Amino acid sequence: MRNRMFLCALFLFLFAASPLQLHAQFQQPSAEELKMTTDPKAPGAAAVFLDFEETTDDQLHYYSFYERIKVLQEKGKELATVSLPYLQGNSKIGEIKGRTIHSDGTVIPLTVKPEDLLTLKEGDKQYARKVFTLPGAEVGSILEIRYQIQYDEHLFSSPTWEVQRPYFVHKAHYAFTPFKGFLPGIQNMTSSYLQDSKGHTDNKLVWWMNLPKDANFVHDAVGHFTLDMTDIPQAPDEEWMPPIRSVLYKVAFYYTFSSKAEQFWQEESKRWSKDVDHFAEVSKPIKEAVSGLIAPGDSDLVKAKKLYAAVEALDNTDYSRKKTQSELKQLKLKVAKRAEDTWAQKSGSSEDIAQLYLAMARAAGLTAYAMKVVDRSQGIFDATYFNVDQLDTTLVLLSIGGQTIPVDPGEKMCPFQTLNWRHSNAYGLRQDAKSQDLSNTPLQDYKTNLIQRNGDIALDAHGAMTGRLQFILTGQEALRWRQKALEYDLDEVKKQFDRELESTVPEGVEAHIDHFLGLDDPDVNLMAVIKVQGTLGAATSKRLLLPGFFFQSRGHQPFVAQEKRLEPVDMQYGEQTTDEIVYHLPAGLTVEGVPQDATNLWAGHAVCITKTVSAPGQITVVRKLARAFTEAKAAEYQDLRGFYQKVAAADQQQIVLTSAATATVKGN
Repeated sequence: MRNRMFLCALFLFLFAASPLQLHAQFQQPSAEELKMTTDPKAPGAAAVFLDFEETTDDQLHYYSFYERIKVLQEKGKELATVSLPYLQGNSKIGEIKGRTIHSDGTVIPLTVKPEDLLTLKEGDKQYARKVFTLPGAEVGSILEIRYQIQYDEHLFSSPTWEVQRPYFVHKAHYAFTPFKGFLPGIQNMTSSYLQDSKGHTDNKLVWWMNLPKDANFVHDAVGHFTLDMTDIPQAPDEEWMPPIRSVLYKVAFYYTFSSKAEQFWQEESKRWSKDVDHFAEVSKPIKEAVSGLIAPGDSDLVKAKKLYAAVEALDNTDYSRKKTQSELKQLKLKVAKRAEDTWAQKSGSSEDIAQLYLAMARAAGLTAYAMKVVDRSQGIFDATYFNVDQLDTTLVLLSIGGQTIPVDPGEKMCPFQTLNWRHSNAYGLRQDAKSQDLSNTPLQDYKTNLIQRNGDIALDAHGAMTGRLQFILTGQEALRWRQKALEYDLDEVKKQFDRELESTVPEGVEAHIDHFLGLDDPDVNLMAVIKVQGTLGAATSKRLLLPGFFFQSRGHQPFVAQEKRLEPVDMQYGEQTTDEIVYHLPAGLTVEGVPQDATNLWAGHAVCITKTVSAPGQITVVRKLARAFTEAKAAEYQDLRGFYQKVAAADQQQIVLTSAATATVKGN
């Protein structure tokens, strides 16, 4: 299924205008298009867009779309199913025209009307979707569709042109006519005409672009915007990319109160800070709650930790389930407007709980400020894009003992003084003693994210093995599994853990988790105890061949197969993984060969150290991979790839065991 979404910077209020009716026109396909079975410009593509057009008219309050798609492989038939999202009450789907053209020229028209389509409601804002499928789609077909989305005449909007798509686009045309108050020669509207949902006056039209140099973007003399492009490559899909929405070609238009970045962010920072301070007011109920949680002799650090534990224990509805309006009414609860509401109800969203912690810290006499940051899994903050919706998460900055300590109280199961990686090295707005400003959180130290995998394995002469593994996790991996345990029951968490183990242990070995330790306590190391059994390696009449590195025999090292890199590398956070496997050998086998001790180094970025120790009746193999970097530029890719190629090659070494009888013959 393909989703169609008109993306608007914001809806604002204005006076009435008449909607334009859609007049659908289709193109006659060429003989070459009908016969096409592959596309030399998009080798291996399941489908390609022959044409894509998007028109926005903010005077007449509509979006219109036109698409022609050539289906080249079976998977491309999925594009025949279309989902059109819209906001109920404020917009509606207008006329829809569609048809399927087979490679022999046969035309099958779409006969359904918008009112006949399946409607799916989504969320509290009554988002809905019209879903339909173009008839008779097959490999070789051309899919053609025109449709319109009309929005309320008392609103205005602005488009975001998502230029780069999951499929190659041969030709694209975009057009935007702004509301007439923003056209040249027409005086900007006053606050009586143009206000956003917060009552702010917006009298500037601004646009932000990420386009290739040869894009034909035009802002003409009468104020209209157009973009024409050809041969648009499909959206990149490389391993460990930055968030996709931060790298795609796009143009975003928005109405705002300022065309200067410094002024925009200063004003938005003041508004945001005022709202935060209003919610986090140190009221009498907050003071009373804090006095019951801390003791007079507590240090500032102890106070901060006790309060953190108290808010972490609340029901975080972002991890359980947000209550509907009717449920709130039935339970005699209300939407939190103050920190004291969240504390009284012992429940709230991540944002509510973070601001509650801010209020409680201040009530305890601590110096504490709020910070609102981008979610690094979703995007990269860009100050030239005037949109506070880039920012997702509220953190709290504590000033204790001359140090600034960032904490993440809205992140369930996150230890004190630890940030989820999505919020580390993340830019956003922050409060300060005298002002508000743009800033970023610290980059995580790779030494705080540790994975230690220990194993004790007993072998027989044929490679049959039994044993136990023990995983000790701290930092981000521990947080990931603890948050899974909030979402699923214990049996399901174990199943998911086993599925990840399956791709890690060698062929022929079964691994199943027996139990976790510390799964519900973020202040201790998380331990997983695992039972393993099966057949390890390959036995011949004279030798037993074992994988040199237990967890790397089927392990996948990133970047090894990728020769070139278009996008930067974002590995989310640095970490250190240490493996130590002890093999207990059966009588009658001696050691003929083991992995070499070695150090592979990418100076300043990563190191892999291997060491093998042989003793009577056993072999201990140790492998430590420390990755201190989080991000790498595309220009650094060959150095990065060279490091992982060396690591992958070293991981293929084997342990060779020889029968004692064979060894004696060799010695004679």
